[in-house]
Order: sequence, then structure tokens, then C-alpha cells
Amino acid sequence: MSELQDQIDAARMQVHTDSYPMSIGELVNLYDDGELDIHPEFQRVYRWSEEQKSKLIESIILGIPLPSIFVAQRKDGVWDVVDGLQRISTILSFMGKLKDQDDKPVTPLKLLATKYLPALEGKVWENPHDRESEVDTDIKRVFKREKLDIKIIKRESEGDTKFELFQRLNTGGSKLSDQEVRNCMLLMLNEDIYTWLKLLAKNDDFIATTPLSEKQSEECYNQELALRFIVQRHFSEDVKRAHSDVAPYLNAEMTRLFRNASDFNYEHENQIFVHSFRLLNEALEDNAFKKYNHDKSRYEGAISLPVFEALTVGVSSLIESNMKKDHQIVEIIKEKAQALTAHEKFVAVLEKRVRPIERMTIMAELGKELFT
Repeated sequence: MSELQDQIDAARMQVHTDSYPMSIGELVNLYDDGELDIHPEFQRVYRWSEEQKSKLIESIILGIPLPSIFVAQRKDGVWDVVDGLQRISTILSFMGKLKDQDDKPVTPLKLLATKYLPALEGKVWENPHDRESEVDTDIKRVFKREKLDIKIIKRESEGDTKFELFQRLNTGGSKLSDQEVRNCMLLMLNEDIYTWLKLLAKNDDFIATTPLSEKQSEECYNQELALRFIVQRHFSEDVKRAHSDVAPYLNAEMTRLFRNASDFNYEHENQIFVHSFRLLNEALEDNAFKKYNHDKSRYEGAISLPVFEALTVGVSSLIESNMKKDHQIVEIIKEKAQALTAHEKFVAVLEKRVRPIERMTIMAELGKELFT
């Protein structure tokens, strides 16, 4: 047997699947009965335009086949939507069935004119006050009978299968940002962990020291920075060696750290996070993670990831050591933040264009060196 075949046999995921067509009406009934979980929290990252939604409805009415929808069967028998959220949400929204995370009805979709069906303009599924705007009964009947191909990942599959599948199906084309994909993975993994990370990113001192653009905020970059803080402090050398790019590496570390919630000290980590950013904000405010220009004697630019990686590890490690009082740490931050950008290791990383995943290790080591 070849070495390649050996690797294929060892790496092949134990995936147990089923596949069959299901009518839209049947799928909606599952949703109504609580047997299909599309995670209402995902709606925050559900960004299809009204035009895209209308085109999907047009495709269904015209009988154009849609890509398969992937669901993962949970232990309680409920299906988690792994891929197809936008399509299912659009269908439910059009039929007036979609609910938000508070279980409240979402305003039903009003269609736009489409290329082949311009008469869809202004049409809705149901409107007792204006029957003329409703889709005809015959069209509704045909719509509900249209079939969708459902791929089911059975619960006896390996534990990480649905996370790996979700990641692979929702990256590449980048419909979502890397962190939005991670957020969805966290929601499927453990909603409490997702909420915990989200709350970390809402900390006032953290927000003050990490000024972001509107686009970065929309793409949940604040939560990525919070995750990076955790990962930098608890990274696995084995996991890091297995990856060459940061995005899949962060995905792997997130799964490793949070797969078993009881193995992670959330209370302690929360205290260190809050303490670290309180002192960073007191010391440098929104300059905390900007590069210090020694020629101009001032901080410049946007947040620098290398600065963030080094300072957060250094400050949090110093806090944990209990060797200095808060007012002393504040003064140390002011001194070391300036010294960092002139340090030979820091300069070398930038000049040599070191790969981001290798840079993370170097910056973690440099942070500890500077502060401890």
C-alpha cells in the first residue's frame, strides 16, 4: 500500500450521511415543530440583499435546481443547518415563518421584480389587507411542493465533522468573514462559549484600546482579536506546527480549547482579560496597539497585529505573576510599548516578512521577554 493511501486511510473522516429530497413544505413543518435549527443568532451575519433573496424565490418558482443543503443531526434528533442558512432563511422569510433569536416573527419578505418574472415586484406570501399583492394560491401550492436536496450528517459521525464541513463550505468564496464562520462554529459547539467571547469583545477598555473601522466591526474583527488574546496565551505547539496559515490555525485552536468547556478556566481568563485591557487603556488609551514612530516620537497608524500579539501576552503574563502593582504595570506598559517597535526581533519580523503564524510565536516570546 502506498504512503499516500496510508495517509488517506488515516485522515479520512468517519462521516455517516444520508441524502434525500424534501419538499419545502416538509422543511417548513420541521422548522415550525422545532426540529430544524437554523440558529437565529446567525441572522446577524445573514447579509443577502433583497435582490438576492428575490432571485432565489424566482429560481424555486421556475423549478431551477438549488445546491444541496447540509444539516447535522444532533443527539436530540434536531437538525443543525451546516450550509444553506441563507437559502432556508429566505424561504422562511418569504413565507412569513422566520423568527429571530427572541422567537419573534421577522418582517416577511416583499419581493422585487426579477429578470424572468418582473411581475414579482411587491409580491408577498400573505397580506389580508391587500389580496392583490399576494402570490396566487396555485403558485403557493407549487412552491411548497418544490424539492430541496438535503444532505444529513448523522450523529454517529466523528465529533468535529460538522465543524470541519461548515468551515470548508463557508470559506473560500468568503461569503462570511473568517471570524463570522468561527462564530457560527462556536454556536454549534456551545452557545455559552460564543456568548462569553462576545461579551469579552464588548468590554469597554478593550473597545477603547482597539478602535476599528465600521467594516471591521461588521465582520466581527473585535471578536477575532479577543480570540487571538486567548489563543496567544494558551497555544499548542503541535497545532501550530500542523498549520501554515493563521485562519485555519485559529479555527483549530478554538475547537481544541473550547471543545470541552469544563477543561477551560473561563472565570480566570475573564479576570485576566479585563485586568489587562484596563491597564492598557489607562496607560495608552487608543494608542495601545499602534506602532511607535521613534523618528517622530509618536504613535501612528491603525492597530498593529504584531504589537497586539506581543503586548497582550506580555501584560497578561506580568499580571499573572503578581510581581508588580497596577500603577507599576501602567508605567511599564508605557515604556515597553515604545521599546517594542525598536527591538531587533520586532524589526526583523517586519523586514523579513515572516509568515503571520510564525510571527505569532515570535511576538508571544518577545512579549514575555520584555515584560517578565
